[in-house]
Amino acid sequence: MKTEKELTENISKITMTIREEFPELIKFLNEMPETIPNVAHPAINTKILQDYFNSLKKLLQEYAPNHSHFGKTL
Repeated sequence: MKTEKELTENISKITMTIREEFPELIKFLNEMPETIPNVAHPAINTKILQDYFNSLKKLLQEYAPNHSHFGKTL
């Protein structure tokens, strides 16, 4: 399993890809269930980070093939 640092870097990269290549998806980032904690002070660990990264990756994988301007490989 990846470290928290690696996952955080991967999340940053994929978020930048979304912002640069698909700005129309930015509105969905704040609505993703993985980003809305149901407790006042959520614990952040590798599983939570991995789940969030996977959800971002899935968003791109489902959206990008239908939009020809996507030139990067996931």
